[in-house]
Amino acid sequence: MSIRTLQGHRPIVGNRVMLDPTAVIIGDVKIGDDSSIWPLVVIRGDMHRIRIGARTSIQDGSVLHITHSSDYNPGGYPLEIGDDVTVGHKALLHGCTVGNQILIGMGSTIMDGAVIEDRVVVAAGCLVPPNKRLESGFLYVGAPAKKARPLSEKELNYFTYVAGNYVKLKDRHLEQWRLDSAQK
Repeated sequence: MSIRTLQGHRPIVGNRVMLDPTAVIIGDVKIGDDSSIWPLVVIRGDMHRIRIGARTSIQDGSVLHITHSSDYNPGGYPLEIGDDVTVGHKALLHGCTVGNQILIGMGSTIMDGAVIEDRVVVAAGCLVPPNKRLESGFLYVGAPAKKARPLSEKELNYFTYVAGNYVKLKDRHLEQWRLDSAQK
């Protein structure tokens, strides 16, 4: 894996975090405990901060970036991701705020200034436009993303299950890596 310091900012990684060897993490990035960063993920905190909560899974091929502060964009847009979030394969999160207990489907794009409140499902392939707010407790679909329906009780309970499942999976990977390096 490539962890790179930029302009005095070195990524900070919590306890029991799995960072795949092919992931690239640059600059002002903090990753919470028990999170997992899977193959080919790029997390680039080069002009603003990126914060990733605990038990959050960023899956294969996802790109996480920010927008810098300028005359056109006073304050810029950091990227904030909460706890118990599952970001599906090849998602793009750019300068947005993602709450807790969220499922972001594969291939989704979340743009600058968008806010996803807690306990939301963003379906695969969604485009969440700049500055859009997704309300807690709903499924969103489409491009642009539209509220489809309220989440069922079963779906609302799924967030902690899926986050816990990825914690177990990353623990299996970490144990295998430990065993592999002990055999060398």
